[in-house]
Amino acid sequence: MFDPGGDQVGRVRDVVVTVRTSRANPRVLGLVVEIPMRRRVFIPMTRVTALDAGQVITTGVLNLRRFEQRAGETLVLGEMFDRKVTLTGSEGSGEAVAVVDVGMEQTRTRDWEVTQLYVRRGGGSFRRRGETVVVDWDEVTGFAQTEANQGTASLLAAYEKMRPADLASALHELSPKRRSEVASALDDEKLADVLEELPEDDQIQILSQLDQRRAADVLEAMAPDDAADLLGELPPDQAEALLKLMEPDDAEDVRRLLSYDEYTAGGMMTTEPVILSPDATVAEALARVRNADLSPALASQVYVCRAPLETPTGRFVGIAHIQRLLREPPSSLVSGICDTDLEPLRPTATLPEVTTYLATYNLVALPVVDENDHLLGTVTVDDVLDHLLPDDWRERDADHNHHGAPHAS
Repeated sequence: MFDPGGDQVGRVRDVVVTVRTSRANPRVLGLVVEIPMRRRVFIPMTRVTALDAGQVITTGVLNLRRFEQRAGETLVLGEMFDRKVTLTGSEGSGEAVAVVDVGMEQTRTRDWEVTQLYVRRGGGSFRRRGETVVVDWDEVTGFAQTEANQGTASLLAAYEKMRPADLASALHELSPKRRSEVASALDDEKLADVLEELPEDDQIQILSQLDQRRAADVLEAMAPDDAADLLGELPPDQAEALLKLMEPDDAEDVRRLLSYDEYTAGGMMTTEPVILSPDATVAEALARVRNADLSPALASQVYVCRAPLETPTGRFVGIAHIQRLLREPPSSLVSGICDTDLEPLRPTATLPEVTTYLATYNLVALPVVDENDHLLGTVTVDDVLDHLLPDDWRERDADHNHHGAPHAS
């Protein structure tokens, strides 16, 4: 979506319509648009000046109030896609089909309406691709039913290329039932990434709906500190049952994190930093930090330790910063260029001590060691921000003082 000057306003994430009780075409009320900071706002169709393939042009006037779906409103992507409906027209009376896409047109009165449906025969599953046809809106029935007959295939296709944070935002906007259905259809790695970005209530709701074995697999795929935070919000007996189903090594890391107070270095740290032995070379270090699964903060430095090289490690030697690694010959040893002057923090260090340490030494991550100088983990700046921000920061409006007009007329 662009303003009249060509500057991007945001990305269209859904279309809001009202389905009438008669067979009249649904009226398009407006668009759900994701603007910076992943805020979803409502843009009425009266403020849309042009619709073209790949872009929407608006008047440039935005109401920054967060979008909230109202009674009588239907989301095209969230609630219409994959809906099983019945053909009543010439294409086949009484046949069950699934909605794959919708077509909108502007009327003579300049209102927008949903006029056509792109539907698939044969159950609508992407694994059983049946014939697809375009039909008029009045040639189907079934939209007045509940969402119980709506699948998830098209939603998953639409969400496939989203980043975890954006997908988490999209899931948050769905009803609890739809959210659980989509979450259950994601693979373990994707669901783990998304859970890490969701508000606490959504995390608990989704995890509680999963089979316990599946829930344990997803927890294993999460970063240990995020898994510990989530388990810490569950009833103790439920958390213990899930820990027993996890792989012993994964469960041990999580149990260790759960033993620390939430607002200490031990409670905030991750147990999976990049760890190398003193005889590792710069080339090996750079190869390790190229891992696309590492966050920027974890990839910013490597930790040099004596064996064993899994937390808790042998004696902690020092930190090698990526800027220094890039300036040294590939054959150099990391032990020869690592910073040994910084004093690591203990797991009992408080949140103010952690933030002061990061600010004083201009770091994005810091080492946490026990009394015998064994590396236990690392606290990254994003871990700290998660604990500094309000508990509901993922859900709160960025502009607390904004009072917008109702989004639908």
